[in-house]
Amino acid sequence: MKALEWKVFLALFFILAFSCQTQTDKKDMTDLDNNKFTGAKGEVKLMTLDPGHFHAGLVQKFMYDQIDPVVNVFAPDGPDVNEHLARIEAFNNRVDSPTGWKEKVYRGSDFFEKMISERPGNVVVISGNNAKKTEYIRDAIAAGINVLADKPMVITPEEFDMLKDAFRLANEKGVLLYDIMTERYEITTILQKTLSQMPDIFGQLETGSLENPAVTKESVHHFFKYVSGSALIRPAWFFDVTQQGEGIVDVTTHLVDLIQWECFPEEIIDYENEVEVLTASRWPTKLTPAQFNKVTGLDQYPDYLVRDVANDSMLHVYANGEINYKIKGIHAKASVIWNFQAPEGAKDTHYSIMRGTKANLIIRQEKEQNYKPTLYVEPVEGTDWETLEESLTTGIDKINQQYPGVALEKSQNGWIVVIPDKYKLGHEAHFTQVTERYLEYLKEGKLPDWEVPNMLAKYYITTQAFIRSKL
Repeated sequence: MKALEWKVFLALFFILAFSCQTQTDKKDMTDLDNNKFTGAKGEVKLMTLDPGHFHAGLVQKFMYDQIDPVVNVFAPDGPDVNEHLARIEAFNNRVDSPTGWKEKVYRGSDFFEKMISERPGNVVVISGNNAKKTEYIRDAIAAGINVLADKPMVITPEEFDMLKDAFRLANEKGVLLYDIMTERYEITTILQKTLSQMPDIFGQLETGSLENPAVTKESVHHFFKYVSGSALIRPAWFFDVTQQGEGIVDVTTHLVDLIQWECFPEEIIDYENEVEVLTASRWPTKLTPAQFNKVTGLDQYPDYLVRDVANDSMLHVYANGEINYKIKGIHAKASVIWNFQAPEGAKDTHYSIMRGTKANLIIRQEKEQNYKPTLYVEPVEGTDWETLEESLTTGIDKINQQYPGVALEKSQNGWIVVIPDKYKLGHEAHFTQVTERYLEYLKEGKLPDWEVPNMLAKYYITTQAFIRSKL
C-alpha cells in the first residue's frame, strides 16, 4: 500500500471509529435521559416481564398520570401471560373507574433478551416465577432499566450475592431497584408503628428473649382465594418451591420488613454486624389432587411436582416457616402459615405484637374481630391505667391530625383503636400506593438512604433462615 493510500485508510478508520463512539455516547446519554424523571405526564414507560403472579396485574389496577398507558409485555406464550392480560382487560372494562391500559405483547422463549434489546420502556415490573427472578433483576439493572420487583427478590442463599451485585450496579447506573412491600400501607400497622414511637404510651421496646420475643409477626395465607372478585387460578409452578420459593423465603419477607420498618424507622441496619438468625423451621401444607385441581385447573401434577407427592397422592408444599432472630439486640419472630382455603367470611389474616415497657400494641384478626385487623393497646403489669389513658387520648388527638376520626374504645384488657372504614383500603389497593411511592422516588432520583441496606438485611435474614431450617 502506497503512503498516500495508507494515510487515507487511517483517516477513514479514525472517522469511522469516532462516529461509532459518538453513536455509543448518544445511546448512553439517551439511557441517562430515560432515567431523569420530572413527574411529567407519561414519562414512565412501563414494561412487564413474564407476569406469572397476579401481583403484576395489581400494579395496573388504577392509572397513574406519570405512567404512559402503553405497556409492553414480554413473556413466554402460555396461560400465565393470558391470565395477566385478562386481568388487565377486566380493569379496562369494569364499570367503576375503568382503566385505559394498552398492552403491547411479545410472546416467545427469548422474551427477556427481546426486552433488553428493544427496551421500549424505562421501568420494568417483575412479578412471576421466582426461579430466575434475581438474575432477571440484575441483568435488567445492568442494562440501565429501573426495576419494581415483587417479593421475594431472592429465594436461595446462593442468589443473595447476585442481589448485592444488582444493588451495586443500580448505584453505578443511576437506576432504582425496589421491592413491593404492600403491608407498610395497612392502616393498623401504620398506627401500631405510630403509637410505638410515643414513649408516654408505649415506653421502650423490650429486648425480649428466644422464648418471648419483643416483637412477633405471624400471617396466615390461603392457596384458594378471590382476587378482584374472581377465583384466583394459580400456575402449577407456584407449588414448586424451586420456582416459587419456600414459605420461609417468600411471605416472611413482608413480616421481616415490617419488623425493621416499625421497630427501627429510617435506621440503617448493618446485616453483617446487627443481625443474628437463631433458629428456623419449615413444614409442609398437604394438598389433595382435588384441591390442586380447584386452584390450578389441572387434572394431574406436572412432572416437576411428582417428587413432592407422597404415597397417598397428597402434594407436600413447604410453604410454612418460622424464623427467630436478633436484630439490633432485639429478639424478633416471624412466621407464615399457608392453608388451602379460608373459613367462611375470612381472608388472609395477620397477628402482630410489639411489647413495650408500658403497653403492648397488638393486631388481631380472628373470628372475634370478624376477621378484620384490629389494633389493641394493652397495659403491662405495673402501668397505671389512668395515666396511660390520658397519654393515649393525647396520642390519638395527634393521630387525628393526619387520620381524622380515629378514636378509642375500652376493651377487657385495655383499649381498641377504632379506625374509620375509609382508611381500610385493602390489600389490592396497597399495590397502587407502593407504585405511587416508587414514582416519587424516580422523580427524586434516589431511594431513602436506609432502604437499600435494609432490603439487603431483610433478604439476608430470610436466606440465612432457609439454611438453618434445613439443619
